[in-house]
Amino acid sequence: MPKISLGAGALLSPVPPTIVSCGTLEDPKALTIAWTGIVNTKPPMTYISVRPERNSYPIIKETGNFVINLASTSLTKAVDYCGVKSGAKVDKFKEMHLTAVPSLNVSAPSIEECPVSIECVVREIMSLGSHDMFLAEIVGITADEEICDENGKFDFRKADLLAYMHGEYFGLGKKYGSFGYSVRKKPKKKPHKKK
Repeated sequence: MPKISLGAGALLSPVPPTIVSCGTLEDPKALTIAWTGIVNTKPPMTYISVRPERNSYPIIKETGNFVINLASTSLTKAVDYCGVKSGAKVDKFKEMHLTAVPSLNVSAPSIEECPVSIECVVREIMSLGSHDMFLAEIVGITADEEICDENGKFDFRKADLLAYMHGEYFGLGKKYGSFGYSVRKKPKKKPHKKK
């Protein structure tokens, strides 16, 4: 199929539209961040890219920690609101009925309504242009009990996570495979025992 040139731009999709929380339990702040991902396994490292003019930017820079809260589809309005409204003008937690709860490993609060919260400590800040990237170590993860099996493994289908693709929000759909399925050997069938 022929392709057309779209030029250069920020068009990686889908990405997770997360609600990043920072500040304190008494004065929690939230901002929507879709520019995030995993950058290393050992130690587990992630990043968020934030415009320096955002209200939460100096808070994250000063405290050196934040929480990436993964949002379910039921939180679509809150995700959008926290991305377009400024915390300097409105209390996003109050307006979106979000609950700040203590995190286990960082001073920034987590968001109770989000099914997964990823606690992060900033290790480096890189100025990249329109955004600064906060490179951070993941120091803890909490998840709703109902989205985990008895071994603590996530069942993300139960979390009903939200995805963001070039200005639009989507729910995640059908599972098509799992890591390594393309090379995994099929289990051998056990022979029938004769009676």
